[in-house]
Amino acid sequence: MTNTFKLLSLSLVLLFIGALYPVQAHAVRLKDIANFGGVRTNQLVGYGLVVGLTGTGDNRGAPFTIRSMVNMLEGMGVSVDADLRVRNVAAVIVTADMPASSRSGTKIDVTVSSIGDARSLQGGVLIQTPLKGIDGEIYALAQGPLTLGGFSVEGQAAQITTNITTVARIPNGAMIEREIPYRFNAQENILVNLNIHDFSTTSQVTESINSAFGQNLAAAEDISSIRVDIPREFKGNLIPFMAALENIQVTPDSPARVVVDEKTGTVVMGENVRISRVAVSHGDMTIVVREDPQVFMPAPFTDADPVVVPRTDIAVEEQINPLVVIEGATINELVDGLNSVGATPRDLITILRTIKAAGALYAELEVI
Repeated sequence: MTNTFKLLSLSLVLLFIGALYPVQAHAVRLKDIANFGGVRTNQLVGYGLVVGLTGTGDNRGAPFTIRSMVNMLEGMGVSVDADLRVRNVAAVIVTADMPASSRSGTKIDVTVSSIGDARSLQGGVLIQTPLKGIDGEIYALAQGPLTLGGFSVEGQAAQITTNITTVARIPNGAMIEREIPYRFNAQENILVNLNIHDFSTTSQVTESINSAFGQNLAAAEDISSIRVDIPREFKGNLIPFMAALENIQVTPDSPARVVVDEKTGTVVMGENVRISRVAVSHGDMTIVVREDPQVFMPAPFTDADPVVVPRTDIAVEEQINPLVVIEGATINELVDGLNSVGATPRDLITILRTIKAAGALYAELEVI
């Protein structure tokens, strides 16, 4: 099959998708809610040394730093005493994400994190560090000057630190030396992993893919996984097929959920949250206890001591609010009903919990 015919097939598929799925208010592209099998990153990690620090490196509380320095220098043919005092060196862990499509010579960013007691990595340079995968093989080599998002300045009696100074990055700091053995174009099918765990969304995506390509290519395997067969005309050349697949428009669905963050008083509700007809009354009670002791002085020219008489004032103030009937058919009606009670964001947490306990909140209540 010629490349011209493949491009023509791709054009027809894209036109068909556009005709079937016009952009809707809540429609999103498939690639925005899913990832595709074989298109992933691989985590690399390594142990290295940062040198060139201005006295802010590891001290004697990190003996592995000294041991690493001795091993490195002896590997370079320099004989040194194991009892070193080096404050310009810091032991670090180097991490990176290697895309599956990386080829030898490709450069990737790395993150450098102190594992000793170094105060700052500012001005340091990472010495050549091998980065390994989970299989123990070396896939990249990292080296270069560090860039920090903060700084630290100190004197004899004061210190100023902005952001984190013990974590740094090296843009394009690692070079790929070994490729991951993976042939993307040799696949017979593609696994679509949805980020939304919902049967309705999975069913809709499956039907959308089959309708877009005009044949039964997609089949759902579970609540969030769909296996898509490669059409005959795109085998060996998956890029045009993937471009058409990832741009299919879908409208995700999700269960009704209310998320509450008690630490900050934040309440977030989805559009599918509903409340049946309930009556709510919410008020605050304030109790103020104040000690105001009175002192009685003895008569003049007597040996009596002053007398202290305790006096306590207690005031109770209660806010009286009438019952308010709330029935939320939409998220706007629900918010208006809760606001009519005069509830603050933190009060909403208690109100929502009470409504949930009454069985009138038709949503999952999640507290984080």
